[in-house]
Amino acid sequence: MSSSNEDDGSEDEYMKDFQMPFSVPPAAANIDTSAMDASELKQEMLNDSWALKFSGTGPTPKSSVSHLLLQREHGTIDRRNFQRAIWRSASDCYIPNKYELKERFHNKVFCGTYSQSGDIFLSACQDRQIRIYDTSNGGFRKFNSIHALDVGWSVLDTSFSPDSRYLVYSSWSDYLHLCDVHGQQRVHQSLPLIPNSQHGFCIFSVVFSQDSREILGGANDRCLYVYDLERKERTLCVEAHEDDVNAVSFADESSQILFSGSDDGLCKIWDRRTLQESDPHHVGILAGHLDGITFIDSRGDGRYLLSNCKDQSIKLWDMRHLSSKKAQDETKQCVARQNWDYRWQQVPRKVYRNRKRITGDSSLMTYQGHTVLNTLIRARFSPKFTTGQRFIYTGCANGAVVVYDILTGQIVKTLQGHNACVRDVSWHPYQNNLMSTSWDCTIAQWSYVMDEEDAQVATAKTCQSNSSCSK
Repeated sequence: MSSSNEDDGSEDEYMKDFQMPFSVPPAAANIDTSAMDASELKQEMLNDSWALKFSGTGPTPKSSVSHLLLQREHGTIDRRNFQRAIWRSASDCYIPNKYELKERFHNKVFCGTYSQSGDIFLSACQDRQIRIYDTSNGGFRKFNSIHALDVGWSVLDTSFSPDSRYLVYSSWSDYLHLCDVHGQQRVHQSLPLIPNSQHGFCIFSVVFSQDSREILGGANDRCLYVYDLERKERTLCVEAHEDDVNAVSFADESSQILFSGSDDGLCKIWDRRTLQESDPHHVGILAGHLDGITFIDSRGDGRYLLSNCKDQSIKLWDMRHLSSKKAQDETKQCVARQNWDYRWQQVPRKVYRNRKRITGDSSLMTYQGHTVLNTLIRARFSPKFTTGQRFIYTGCANGAVVVYDILTGQIVKTLQGHNACVRDVSWHPYQNNLMSTSWDCTIAQWSYVMDEEDAQVATAKTCQSNSSCSK
């Protein structure tokens, strides 16, 4: 049963019951970290983080900047090595926690993302307006608003070009739409995809290639689409999955390897250089989920990716560790047995009871403790510059933003502020703030403010350091 997607019917008929938060889902009792403990990723992160070297696999200890500076002055930390790893370790302790309302609308907000530079933020609302904000120097000033064309129900996905000059958006339409961000060139082009479907067509996920030449999309007709902006035509349409393609992503800046995730429960890996319409072949499959995949995010290193899923979990994958045919078949069987619709039903109890890994699950880690309902909720890696990609963070149907420790699977922060589903989340690539967009018709910004617990721990550590250095 396909229950996937952003229905094109009137949401008022069934969304009126979704204005109150859902109950908090049960977190995993026993987190299996065996695959992560043996992985190259863990060793890479240990080498990259000063705090992790001293704390092992547990959560980063609370280390105030003043405490680290004091250690450096006392010689506990080598002055020559007081560099990015230590700075990131300190930054990891200051996960955004303070809610600030930035915008309130009369309709649900579906998309909200920073550009690669972090100087621009865009939001897409169900009122068909794409609003663009200047976020340079810590500001938040709207400088452009684009009225989206040919929209069915809502704009469902957006993507900045790498140079932030253009954006593309998708909806229930046979077209993608390209706009210039600043409005100076007055570009608003319809890009025809010419689908084979005779029924309603929708691109659920869209992303620019790093050279800004191609746009990749995943659609409800089970296909991947590529539109070439230089040639001004669709250059690729391949049947990629057995159900709706809800998520697409490039593996790294080369844009040669791409990922797709579907309602068939599988993540597939494709090589753009060999992908042809006449004879499409994937280069690998990742299996382990029990239901349809809602979103994929690449770590950007050509190796690791995460997938958010309607089985109420996020999985972390190493694309070099592919799944067996048996695992693929078992995933398909589990998906076929699902008989509930995540768009308007509560999560069945059996979903929480059935948390056993399927045979051959090749994922490194599974993260549980958030709710995936109503819509294609996004989950992402935290930024490399400030956190070393130490965390995975996700929206949640109960109105929260949930932050997981990537190595331990533990929830390190639950940000409560919205009163309806948080569909999209975006952590600033260079500053310590996080944006959340919600079906409560608001955009919020989260920044760090020291709470009482943090203050007590920081004071204790500083006193301990002073005491040890005086001996």
